[in-house]
Amino acid sequence: MADTPAMYEQHRSKEEILSGFTTVEQLEADTAKLRELACAACAETWADRSAGQTPHCRFGEEGICCRICSMGPCRVTKKAARGICGADEHAIAGRHYLRMAAAGSAAHSDHAREIAYVLRQASPTGSFPIRDEEKLLSLAAEWGIPAAGRDIYDVAHEVAEAGLNEFGKPFGTQRFLSRATRERQALWEKEGLAPRAIDREVSASLHMTHMGNTAEPEPLVRQSLRVGLADGYGGSMISTFFSDILFGTPTARASEANLGVLEAEMVNLIVHGHDPVFSEMVVLAAEEKEMADHAKSLGAKGINVVGLCCTANEVAMRHGVRMAGNFLQQENVILTGAAEAVCVDVQCIFPALGPLAGCFHTKFITSSPVARIPGSIYMPFEPDTALEQARAIVKLAVENFVNRDPAKVFIPSHKQPAAVGYPTEQIIRELDGVTNSHVDERGSYMPAIDSIKAGVLRGAVAMVGCNNPKVRPDYSHIEIMKTLIRSDILIVATGCAAQAAAKAGLLSKDAKYMCGAGLRRVCELVGIPPVLHMGACVDISRMMLLVNEIANDWGVDVTRLPIVGCAPEWMSEKAVAIANYVVATGIDTYLGIEPQVKGSAEMMRLITEGTRKITGAGYIINTDPHALVQAMIDGIEQKRALLGI
Repeated sequence: MADTPAMYEQHRSKEEILSGFTTVEQLEADTAKLRELACAACAETWADRSAGQTPHCRFGEEGICCRICSMGPCRVTKKAARGICGADEHAIAGRHYLRMAAAGSAAHSDHAREIAYVLRQASPTGSFPIRDEEKLLSLAAEWGIPAAGRDIYDVAHEVAEAGLNEFGKPFGTQRFLSRATRERQALWEKEGLAPRAIDREVSASLHMTHMGNTAEPEPLVRQSLRVGLADGYGGSMISTFFSDILFGTPTARASEANLGVLEAEMVNLIVHGHDPVFSEMVVLAAEEKEMADHAKSLGAKGINVVGLCCTANEVAMRHGVRMAGNFLQQENVILTGAAEAVCVDVQCIFPALGPLAGCFHTKFITSSPVARIPGSIYMPFEPDTALEQARAIVKLAVENFVNRDPAKVFIPSHKQPAAVGYPTEQIIRELDGVTNSHVDERGSYMPAIDSIKAGVLRGAVAMVGCNNPKVRPDYSHIEIMKTLIRSDILIVATGCAAQAAAKAGLLSKDAKYMCGAGLRRVCELVGIPPVLHMGACVDISRMMLLVNEIANDWGVDVTRLPIVGCAPEWMSEKAVAIANYVVATGIDTYLGIEPQVKGSAEMMRLITEGTRKITGAGYIINTDPHALVQAMIDGIEQKRALLGI
């Protein structure tokens, strides 16, 4: 009889298990080898371009240069303390900060709008049927949309229209604010932070920062919180809910991560970006027998679909598709020489992929009018013909297999098992497995709360964010996570942070051997890894649902929970929007990259201390990951002390 996984684990010592995890140094060695291949192909990488941009412009880094009108650009110096219009460093840095938050909210929300339009077109015979009717009916009831006796697709279309109305409705505030605790809702109303229509908050942000408008930093910071909430409880939450309705609410699945998931003898098709509407169709098309047979007829053993960035998270948690890597891994996939096609949708896509793909046989395919990139094959994706278009993309990749140059192929061997797909519903299912207690129909977080009260778990951290070339890629994510789980602190992770954890093996259940005694006991009892994969960056909205529900079950406001957020390597405008809605929710947020406002002492004071007087939370900033993680542990312990536990 073959060994079962449980029997195999008994045969291995703890030391043997720990020796199998991938280190940051091994990840860096693989990247160094691939950079050598880039040099041989006369191609450049992000590391080359980063070196060419160093040192960075001090005025830009500090947020004290302004180009929002044509009188400038202006910058604040010792001899010129104000721009031509009279704006000082506080106004300039504040306007820049708000514009970043608004752009980030617009990106997530436009993503949601596209998914809402797809839901509006859903049909039982089309490319996009409804896969989670229960969630649809639950949301319809929440929004007061009648469902009894109606066709499920009529209900779906009305829910979609209600969601689309959230972008531009003339009156009221966002529907999903009701998912927050009563204390949070009252605070947002009192402080004037409750977001109205999503597009209105983005538009108001740009209006406020237009030349001749707001020059006081505090109102700019308040609007940053408001436009952030329009993302977290508007665009991102709509995207998450509507994606679950269309493609199914994720459940725990087994996957693998890192460049070793590429296959030398298979057609490697990479999906990259953020929009599951596109990647879902590509995955389904690649699974068709006709496509597999076509690949085999050309000498391949089959088709291997793998993911990059948040698209990888989407298809991993719904299909178990393996994850090749996160943001700064995207060029490495092409440099392996084994990628037949990289097909992308929106956000976080390097324009450099076009020229780089031209150095290899790789087909670089763009699919969205929002992300037109030079050097790509543009195949605009339409929901009405989605599956047919996906088949065309898969066929293009399959037929490119014969053009691969074996002399250029180098696939690093490192890969790690990963347990993915832990939305709030899955966490409740796991907790229900160890208790018969229920607070209401959704189950209870009381087992987790009791573990925290007893000190078995010290608290939890939401790890999010991108990679940033300003620091060692993935190092801060991985080292901070290792320190936290050793300290009996559970982690929930999304986006590139989740993939950093996956590449290092921290999403595997064997990672319990890296934990302190308390967290290891919880992992063994519940059957979970110490880092829970919650999805893509829009799914930080799931984290907001999680903390609000825990706060309700505990009976305290969110800001009192021993739970914090951390983005140690953030880089995008979306991250600024996210950080603002996390802080507005009452969660302290620890940053390893300084926001570009430090040229204004007043703006730095406002985002670290000033917001505490408004929402009860703020930023803690430290570019040293070891100091940052210690500050997080200290912050969690302070919250425990204030709770008397």
